Amino acid sequence: MKSFSNPEQLISQVKTIVESDRRSEIRLNANGGNCVLLVCDPSQEQIFINEMNSMLNGQQYQIIDLNSIIVSFAENNLSEIESGFEFLQGSVEQIFKAPSGENRPDLYKYILSAIGDAYSAGKIPVLVRSGALYGTGIENIHLMENELVMKSDKPLIILYPATQEENQLRFLGTRPASKYRCMIVN
Repeated sequence: MKSFSNPEQLISQVKTIVESDRRSEIRLNANGGNCVLLVCDPSQEQIFINEMNSMLNGQQYQIIDLNSIIVSFAENNLSEIESGFEFLQGSVEQIFKAPSGENRPDLYKYILSAIGDAYSAGKIPVLVRSGALYGTGIENIHLMENELVMKSDKPLIILYPATQEENQLRFLGTRPASKYRCMIVN
């Protein structure tokens, strides 16, 4: 298992990439994508978040806490969620990400709205606590390949709690991770 570099060094590396003329490297390394995965060991996630809050607290970045988004989604849609759990027992993930063509509130749209708000404010969105998505059916690739992210002139940064075994990233140390539409920094 690979050990990760220190948080300050990795966050500085991400800042250098997204704040410089090297932004085209992101799309080149991300197969046309517009996302940077900042990989951290799950046991160090809070340390990274603290450091990100310190280093990325400016007019250029908007830190988006996915735990807060989930709580907001649940508070605003409690009755729909309860009936969804009853109705969708075999497909619970549809509560969090509605099938294509369905127009109802879902967690996925809440997350995209927060990312869109950051872009509208001229900021680079930075998702933290992405482990909160585990079990929702929302994968990072869904966010990375969304038109909003792909067409933005600013990248999306995701703090990604993962372990690395040989050449394989494992989200939360359990599930193989896609490296397709993102530039990996670890």
